[in-house]
Amino acid sequence: MKTLLLVKEIYAEGFKNLGNIIVKNYFKAFLWFSVAMFAVVLYAFIFRLVTGFAWD
Repeated sequence: MKTLLLVKEIYAEGFKNLGNIIVKNYFKAFLWFSVAMFAVVLYAFIFRLVTGFAWD
């Protein structure tokens, strides 16, 4: 239990001062990049389903 609390405290300490504007903007850009990549994958999957791709 003590180890779990220590890990929790280290995690909380690491993200407590996440106020740097560069870091915030990086995470925001990474979020939109991830959403765009997921949309491309979803589009490709739906396209394959609609066009009757052989899933052999």
